[in-house]
Amino acid sequence: MKRNSSGSIVRLGLLQHACSADPAANRKKTLALAERAAKQGAQIICTQELFTSQYFCQSEDYENFKLAETIPGPSTAAFQKLAKKYKVVIVASLFEKRTAGLYHNTAAIIDADGKLLGTYRKMHIPDDTLYYEKFYFTPGDLGFRTWQTRYGKIGVLICWDQWYPEGARLTALQGAQILFYPTAIGWHPSEKKANGIKQHGAWEIIQRSHAVANGCYVAAVNRIGKEVLKGVGGDGIEFWGQSFVAGTSGEILTKASVDKEEIMIVPVDLAQVDQTRTHWPFLRDRRIDAYGDITKRLID
Repeated sequence: MKRNSSGSIVRLGLLQHACSADPAANRKKTLALAERAAKQGAQIICTQELFTSQYFCQSEDYENFKLAETIPGPSTAAFQKLAKKYKVVIVASLFEKRTAGLYHNTAAIIDADGKLLGTYRKMHIPDDTLYYEKFYFTPGDLGFRTWQTRYGKIGVLICWDQWYPEGARLTALQGAQILFYPTAIGWHPSEKKANGIKQHGAWEIIQRSHAVANGCYVAAVNRIGKEVLKGVGGDGIEFWGQSFVAGTSGEILTKASVDKEEIMIVPVDLAQVDQTRTHWPFLRDRRIDAYGDITKRLID
C-alpha cells in the first residue's frame, strides 16, 4: 500500500458525467476523465454505472443487447493500458456479454500494474418504471467479493445493491476498507417536486449507514443529465449526480454537484478503518449465533 508522511493515505478518483447515445464517444470521454484524474493524483479511480451508454434500461428493447461487450474486451483493454501507464487502480462498470443469451451488469477491477484482478456481477437486479433491468441482466453468480489492490483492499457493489445492508456487510467481512458503488439513479421528473428530496435523502443515508455499520469508506459514483431515450417517450430520467465519499463514521467527506461534470479527487486515510472498528466494535459484538433466519425470505 502506498503511504506518505500522513500514513496510509489513498486518493480516490470519482468520475461524474453525462452520457450520449454514442458508445465509442462515451468510452473515449471516460478514458480521458480517468487520465485526467490520474494526472491529478488519483490512485483508485471508479467510473459511474454503465458509462459506455445512456441508461438503456428505460425500455425493454432487444436492440440494446448490442451494447454489451465481453470481459476481457475493448473497454477492459483500454483501461488496463491506462492503469499500467499511470499506476492506478480502476473500477470500470460495464454491460457484460458472457455468452449468447447471458448478460450481466458487471464491474471490472484492474490493478495498478494493468492486470485484470477480476469482476463483480451485480447481485440485486431492479424492475421498476424506467428501470427494467431484469429484462437485460442475469443476477450475479460470483457472490460478494473483495480485491487486494496496490493501494488497499476494496469491495465493489453496483447501484441497486446499495439498498441492501447484507451486501455491504458480507463485503466488509472480507476485509474491504472501501466500498465502491458505481450508480445510475435519478428522479422521474413528474415525481421530483413531491418526492425528490426524500428519494435522494434515502439514497444517501442508506450508503452512509453502510460506512457506519462496517467502519469503512463508501464511494458512490453517479451520472448526471436528463436522458429521454429515442422511441421510449415520456419525460425520461433526471439523474441526480451528487456522487460522494463517506468516511468511516458515515460523515460526508466530499459531495459533487447535481448537474455538473466533475472529477472528484478525495484523499482517505485507511488507518482510520482500524481506528474506527476498534472504537466502535460493531463487528466484535455481532451475535452470529442468532442470525440464522436472515437467509429466509420472511419469518412467518
